[in-house]
Amino acid sequence: MSEKKLGFGLMRLPSLDPNDPGKIDIEQVKKMVDTFIERGFTYFDTAWMYCAFKSENAVKEALVSRHPRDSFTLTTKLHSAFVNSFEDRDRIFNEQMGKTGVTYFDYYLIHDINSHSIETYNKFDCFGWIRDKKEKGLVKHIGFSFHDGPELLDEVLTAHPEFEFVQLQLNYLDWESAGVQSRKCYEVAEKHGVPVFVMEPVKGGLLAKLPEEVAAPLRVLDPEASDASWALRWVASRPGAAVLLSGMTTMEQLED
Repeated sequence: MSEKKLGFGLMRLPSLDPNDPGKIDIEQVKKMVDTFIERGFTYFDTAWMYCAFKSENAVKEALVSRHPRDSFTLTTKLHSAFVNSFEDRDRIFNEQMGKTGVTYFDYYLIHDINSHSIETYNKFDCFGWIRDKKEKGLVKHIGFSFHDGPELLDEVLTAHPEFEFVQLQLNYLDWESAGVQSRKCYEVAEKHGVPVFVMEPVKGGLLAKLPEEVAAPLRVLDPEASDASWALRWVASRPGAAVLLSGMTTMEQLED
């Protein structure tokens, strides 16, 4: 993992049609990818259904076909909503390799483990399946993303010590949230000694535009810093936060 924590989330890419996320502005994505890499960042995160199932294709066109394979790290995921048989696991994985144009993924996640999806993942032995992908060298590192409470997270990490990281929703607004329970989930990951890859550090853009009374004291501290940068700094200061994923839709957001 590079020392730079910021990762490029490829879920909300620039689109040529505001009503169709699948019509990706690929030329703009190319410029953003190039700038990201030029600045010394390496981590790219996509998933099977991002951008109306077109994000992985954009990865091939903007990143994989234009940059040396050792100059970036690529992550994608298997989501329970599309797994209805044992065969679906390999079918999706093989399509992901074809869509992205890689021969291995640096990181691969079981996507969105929660109290419902875990039934599917257990039924089709997705845990054994992902271990097998790593043993065969098709995946370098395995982990999972998580949207549920700390009790279930503790159960999953106890049952599956093979996982090398967990992706959690973490930001200062959700830190003490009764619904998201960011702090409690983060503490469970810490207890297990598992690095945290952070999603939603800016809470889907909500923390990028703060109410004036909230933003005012921050501007006193640093007039040049954007609201979003404070959210990223807050998360980056957590000792266990290894990667911060931020969805970037414009060059301005990426530059910030």
